[in-house]
Amino acid sequence: MTMNTDAGDDLLQEPGEEDYPTLERQPSHYNPLDTFILAKGDQKHYQQQYADLYFLRLAKLKPAVEALADEEWKDFEIAGEKVRRVDRVLDVRQGELCWVAGTVYMDMPLKPNILDDISKDHWIAAPPPREKYISPSGQDQIMLEDESGRLRLIGTPLQLSMLVTGCIIAVMGTENSNGDFEVVDMKVPDLPRQPQRWERDEASAVIANGTGTKRKPSGEEKASEGGKIAIVSGLGISGDQGDTLTLDLLMEYLLGEACGPSEQTEVSKISRLIIAGNSIAEGTPLALREEDKKASRKYGYDSSAYNPAPTTHFDNFLATLLPSIPVTLIPGESDPANVSMPQQPIHPAMFPRSRNYAAMPDATEPGWFDSVTNPWEGDVDGWRLMGNGGQPIDDVFKYVEGDQRLDMMESLLRWRCGAPTAPDTLWCYPFQDKDPFVIEECPHVYFVGNQPRYDTEVIEGPVGQLVRLICIPKFRETGEIVLLDTDTLEPEIVKFHVHEGNP
Repeated sequence: MTMNTDAGDDLLQEPGEEDYPTLERQPSHYNPLDTFILAKGDQKHYQQQYADLYFLRLAKLKPAVEALADEEWKDFEIAGEKVRRVDRVLDVRQGELCWVAGTVYMDMPLKPNILDDISKDHWIAAPPPREKYISPSGQDQIMLEDESGRLRLIGTPLQLSMLVTGCIIAVMGTENSNGDFEVVDMKVPDLPRQPQRWERDEASAVIANGTGTKRKPSGEEKASEGGKIAIVSGLGISGDQGDTLTLDLLMEYLLGEACGPSEQTEVSKISRLIIAGNSIAEGTPLALREEDKKASRKYGYDSSAYNPAPTTHFDNFLATLLPSIPVTLIPGESDPANVSMPQQPIHPAMFPRSRNYAAMPDATEPGWFDSVTNPWEGDVDGWRLMGNGGQPIDDVFKYVEGDQRLDMMESLLRWRCGAPTAPDTLWCYPFQDKDPFVIEECPHVYFVGNQPRYDTEVIEGPVGQLVRLICIPKFRETGEIVLLDTDTLEPEIVKFHVHEGNP
């Protein structure tokens, strides 16, 4: 979908006697989850070992993958030998047909190594980050590990499957004379249970309905019919003049000011705007004058080098939209939030105007402006949505061949882990009691921001779960936003383009 260029002609007319109806924006039924909220203050510690996170993940997902593997392989035989299950990696015996579950570890020489970094402190400058960790000489190895030890995996099924560090799998095969486990077949946990639409908002309605048919809670039957959710990422606001025109077009479109009556009716159906990361461009400090350089502080914060223009511009952008449309703000890699996953909500102090629309600190209901975590999940118009700013997919990209982002997104869901490479190559908080990246309920929509291009597909789970996958492109580079229909979950693209004519 593109904006109708002829619609602007409707705005250039003589005043008439015709009465135009007042359009009201479609209401949004919004029920976010706090899955990724960290403890505050003294309750948040970084002294723990990161290895505990892998054990938590294995303990949570191992029963699921073992149940699936046992059902599939319980009567499997090769040359009269029946396969048997072993509890631990080190219980595998040479020449014996068996299967075992564990955590994948990718031994890749080109991956970042903190010990190597420490030993090379004498470098004048750090090497640039690698686009891929894959070794061109074939030195990469796939390991399966648990609390007992590691086992090296080989075999054709591994070459046909997407694997990264941190995913939980079950493998069937036999150990050869070299001590390698030759894989015959492999299983992953696959999609978990998917909640029914509106299940969390009114569980009693689902129980009363009985048949499993999607049913809206009472009083909501007409509230979201024909509604849409707008999703955008990569605004990349830098505060310079180059931001102004395209952002103004987006803002006026969402407010219904850049189109005629027919388009305004469609825009009024947009019930919520979700901003999926990288709203602010990469930090660029102000250039210091010579006299400022001489007087600059050696230690501590130097306020003279801080550039407030990007956040001010973004705050003004949000404050203009918020009286008309509710906004969910997910931080990204370049936004003013903590670097490690899960990123916590951007502090309201960054938005002196927009924070007036946010909920109070002790409120139980979300505000019109909801600054949330990255990753984030919640219910919008009864559908379970899950999304992030792009870091988990961008990190998985470095482990695998090609650039099929939808395949990576599908794999994350089937692994039941939203950030499998954390904490190996993706920074994250050292959780001790629970791994929040484990996907316990299957979403209806899974979106990832700041991707190279727009793409979408629907995947199906083992018991009929349907998930809409959406790659959200960078708005600053493509000028595209995604509109998701809340009745059919069909997405469409709206593209904004500024024509650069010859002078």
